[in-house]
Amino acid sequence: MIKVLIDNPLLLLFMVAAIGYPLGRIRIRGSSLGVAAVLFVGLGIGALHPELKLPEIVYVLGLALFVYTIGLSSGPAFVASLRQDGVRNNLLILGVLVLAAALTVAAQRFLGLPGTVTAGLFAGSLTNTPALAGALETIKHLAPQNLMEQFLAEPVVGYSIAYPMGVMGVVLAISLVQKLWRIDYADEATRFKIAGAATESLRSKTIRVTWPLASRQTVAELSRQQKWDVVFGRIKRGEEYLLTGPVVRFRPGDLVLAVGAEGELQRVAEVLGEMSEEEISADRSEIDYRRIFVSNPRVAGRRLGSLNLFERFGATVTRVRRGDDDFLPHDDMVLELGDRVRVVTHCDRMGEVTALFGDSYRAVSEVDILTFSLGLALGLLLGIVPFPLPGGVTLKLGFAGGPLIVALVLGTIGRSGGMIWSLPYSANMTLRQIGLVLFLAGIGTRAGYGFVSTLAKGGGFAIFAAGAVVTCFAALTTLLVGHRLLKIPMGILIGMVAGLQTQPAVLGYALEQTGNDLPNIGYASVYPVATIGKILIVQVLLSMLM
Repeated sequence: MIKVLIDNPLLLLFMVAAIGYPLGRIRIRGSSLGVAAVLFVGLGIGALHPELKLPEIVYVLGLALFVYTIGLSSGPAFVASLRQDGVRNNLLILGVLVLAAALTVAAQRFLGLPGTVTAGLFAGSLTNTPALAGALETIKHLAPQNLMEQFLAEPVVGYSIAYPMGVMGVVLAISLVQKLWRIDYADEATRFKIAGAATESLRSKTIRVTWPLASRQTVAELSRQQKWDVVFGRIKRGEEYLLTGPVVRFRPGDLVLAVGAEGELQRVAEVLGEMSEEEISADRSEIDYRRIFVSNPRVAGRRLGSLNLFERFGATVTRVRRGDDDFLPHDDMVLELGDRVRVVTHCDRMGEVTALFGDSYRAVSEVDILTFSLGLALGLLLGIVPFPLPGGVTLKLGFAGGPLIVALVLGTIGRSGGMIWSLPYSANMTLRQIGLVLFLAGIGTRAGYGFVSTLAKGGGFAIFAAGAVVTCFAALTTLLVGHRLLKIPMGILIGMVAGLQTQPAVLGYALEQTGNDLPNIGYASVYPVATIGKILIVQVLLSMLM
């Protein structure tokens, strides 16, 4: 059977995925490994024979697909985080990396490890392949020619031993902390408003206007003055139904349908009047509402306000559904292919609005191969560009950092002329999951035999233990300082820990724990800085220790 798997790498790939994926769904005391189980199955199968490993292109392709799709979907949130707490979060990550490097040097002095193995230990305990590549490139400039082959092999040994615990240790740290602190991710999501994430469920409430001064200002002026984060739909005025637009004025006696979070709706009702039990949306004879798919490429990538829906069609968008989450629409919200917008308008204008958005489910299931391939190619090109550093060494972002940075930029831009860079939500999620499985299966099978054989020879246990200490120290320090001192929401923070490790497997675990997209935001917000920081630090370590 081993011979068959060696000769048929595709069979090996799908066997690892088929065994690992269901194993990851098994819950023990409320926790599961999730898709990270594919990595451990890969390690187990790869340990059976030195040739039982997937080609390098498998995990490289998976890594590039995964980080590129993450970047596309997280671009706007990443930019928004930089305007808020992104600088603080990245300083936290850099501080932890420096402390982890200091701990690695202490382990090197205590255990008497070669500097080359120590560099691999640092890269492996923080699961960063670009850092390992940076270490190997630095060794080519520093090592004597007669010892070049030995020096190039040693970082790989340290990396392969420390790498598995670099994943398992973080997963265990997150599991331990969330149980000790009794984290309720659903409750946390309702208490924190995070840019770019749906954190609160939306409600529709009817409000009876009793405030005598309500008609003195337009709806836009009232919302701006009171800082209301709601959307107003229809108005029932006597027996007449009207649509709410920015220039409309409320009158005492009006029944107004408002959409927003529960607490925000209560704030609006306290100003305008009182809540009403009357369902004014039940009458659809004049004004109707409908969920419409955004499938028109001319609409995708544009800001909602630029469509001028109220002026052109007398229409209002009251919700935007993306994936499984409902978002409250704002004028600066960028629409994506696959979004479902809830539109309220007059019955005779609904057809025109539907035609504008497209409403084709088939169209949103397709991927624009041109923009997807071009964007990924640009990312891969950026990853192989060498950036010179002091000391004669060079920095490369690699197959992870390059695609991620390009995707963050393209995801924020949304479109360039007629080219739409974003992917439909369903296509993005599918490609992301495929990429993650390819990466985990590839890296697991390739590291499995070296990991087990090095441990069996003896001496590897010290490296393994040192890597475990560095990994757990980095993860626990980030969680403790981030949550307890800086008050970062745990959903964001465990994504940051995954970004600190630059580890898709940990991110997959974090997403399964939270049940929302907050870890993606934390991951994307620190990943570029963490990747570059580790590449620089590992080169400094080699310069000091060789």
